[in-house]
Amino acid sequence: MEELRGIELLPEPGEPRILSAIDPSTRGFQDQWRAEVTGWAPVIPDSVSIRPRRAFSVISGAAVALVMALIVVLWQSDLLLLELPPPSSEWAFEDTNIRELQNDGLSGEDVRLCMVDTGISLTHSALAGSTVEFKDFVGSEISPTDYGSISHGTLMAGLLISSGYQDGIAQGVTLGMAAALSADGEDNTGSESRVASAIRWCIFDFEADIISLSLGGEQNQEASREGATVSATRQALDLGIYVVAAAGNDGGASDDGYVSAPGNVPLAITVGASDRFNEVWSKSSSGEQVDSEGNLRIYPNQKPELTAPGVSIVSTGTNDQWFSSSGTSDATVFVAGALALILEEHPELKGTNESGTDCIQLVKSSLAASLSPDMDHDSRKGYGVLDAKAWMDSIPSTIDC
Repeated sequence: MEELRGIELLPEPGEPRILSAIDPSTRGFQDQWRAEVTGWAPVIPDSVSIRPRRAFSVISGAAVALVMALIVVLWQSDLLLLELPPPSSEWAFEDTNIRELQNDGLSGEDVRLCMVDTGISLTHSALAGSTVEFKDFVGSEISPTDYGSISHGTLMAGLLISSGYQDGIAQGVTLGMAAALSADGEDNTGSESRVASAIRWCIFDFEADIISLSLGGEQNQEASREGATVSATRQALDLGIYVVAAAGNDGGASDDGYVSAPGNVPLAITVGASDRFNEVWSKSSSGEQVDSEGNLRIYPNQKPELTAPGVSIVSTGTNDQWFSSSGTSDATVFVAGALALILEEHPELKGTNESGTDCIQLVKSSLAASLSPDMDHDSRKGYGVLDAKAWMDSIPSTIDC
């Protein structure tokens, strides 16, 4: 034991009886030792310190026997039932001041928000009683169905409309869900034409005020024409419909320096991910300085526009469980939900058949001003981290769009 003094042991995931020796000076790196499964937040195990073994005495043996006897008695009398609650992401709702807007009575009522994702399952108890207008572009289901790996669409919808253990951002919205993505191993994929059709369903059939896109594709810089999803997104924006899109999850060494499409469309609100300390998530994508037409991006349309909570975010999963995920997908929903609360307070900002993009530009200017009054922009953090209350307060008292 002498040669092992000062050494700590790290339990192996899934088998805590197997311990690996570690140098305490490297403990700061232990969160990087375990590969992260796509869509999940890694669990960092606690280290176990070695202590010298003590001699077993009669007194200690009697104490152990007494404790074991007490446990048996309590167990048989049903007094030893302990139900541990799942973790929550309450910090994300509090830190973004979403709860403050909810305390003012806002819930997204009379706002129509459409998601294009893997679909949705309403079997979770936190979604019981929810009404969703569902359209299937993957199969031919009429009832709400989730085709995704780790039920991606259900996770995203839960952040918005769940109730009970963790209340969603905008429980009062009218939610539309277009299932356009499906599981492909650990990933969720879908053809561009299918996603574009889903966006147009949100525009013309569901008649959305907001379209939330927790998805994205790689920008093709060699293409001579823009893709179908970009065209559909531009069509929505031209009709005064707000589009909130994920910046992408290719940050770090693999970052190509471009946000995902259709988040590259200038008037879309493109969202990166931040953690509970307001630091940018390591995999959140960087934004480019010029748009697809070679024009310099200018305030307030530089990419991404902002970050929002997107690291270890808890939401509704399968089998009535709560899942944890990390990514710009989660962050996108926080911004789309906050915008729904703003549109409830200011219904005059909703798009109409006659309105163009004036209100979208006003809302985006208010967003940027609420985060960065000096107009500073960072290629990863955007203008800053979502503050729903500050965004609301930045909307002009007189709206002329």
